[in-house]
Amino acid sequence: MKFYCGEDYKAMSRIAANIISAQIIMKPDCVLGLATGSSPEGTYAQLVEWYKKGDLDFSQVTSVNLDEYKGLSGDNDQSYRYFMNTHLFDHVNIDKSRTFVPNGLEPDSEKACREYDEVVAATGGVDLQLLGIGHNGHIGFNEPASEFCKNTQCVDLTESTIEANKRFFEKEEDVPRQAYTMGIGTIMKAKKILLVASGEGKADIIAKAFTGPITPEVPASILQLHNDVTVVCDKAAMSKIQL
Repeated sequence: MKFYCGEDYKAMSRIAANIISAQIIMKPDCVLGLATGSSPEGTYAQLVEWYKKGDLDFSQVTSVNLDEYKGLSGDNDQSYRYFMNTHLFDHVNIDKSRTFVPNGLEPDSEKACREYDEVVAATGGVDLQLLGIGHNGHIGFNEPASEFCKNTQCVDLTESTIEANKRFFEKEEDVPRQAYTMGIGTIMKAKKILLVASGEGKADIIAKAFTGPITPEVPASILQLHNDVTVVCDKAAMSKIQL
């Protein structure tokens, strides 16, 4: 496991973008596992900047996203498909037909999860998986539980996650209560994993996930067992880990 510490969020984002761009340059037809949320926004902005300078080519890249809210269409401005289009896909030369996100409008949870597992398998495997981390240690929407979930699942969002998401919606009742998420087993199959975190609020969970016991009650702790994990934080998020 490798740790990199940036001075601030911008520096952290640049380090993470460097790692992703190296993957694209080394393997132009790579499969990227992508994440949403505030943590990777700066990383995507840096990748877009380098693309516009002519330093990156996304034309052969395939992407699979970690998760999507159940019940939201891709054109809903709170959906994760919309987030990816807005922050990355609309600004680079990626083929959108090879960018995959769970189908939030599929009401049959078993069908949606099975089909997304088939989509991920058909890509041939994720070369690099980008992750954020929740304050409770969730990765994707894999919330603390009694066991690690292997495949794509439909999850009931915890009250803390719903609370954290409220600021994005007009009314609390508009906040989705469920989401489709790639399972821990699928995440762990990625050849490389890159986790990004910033801010003092993430310091406790970063220390807990990477220096504490491996437990499904801290989903990100399973990453200790992966053989190629890079954790990129700013100083505040890394403040409770002794490197």
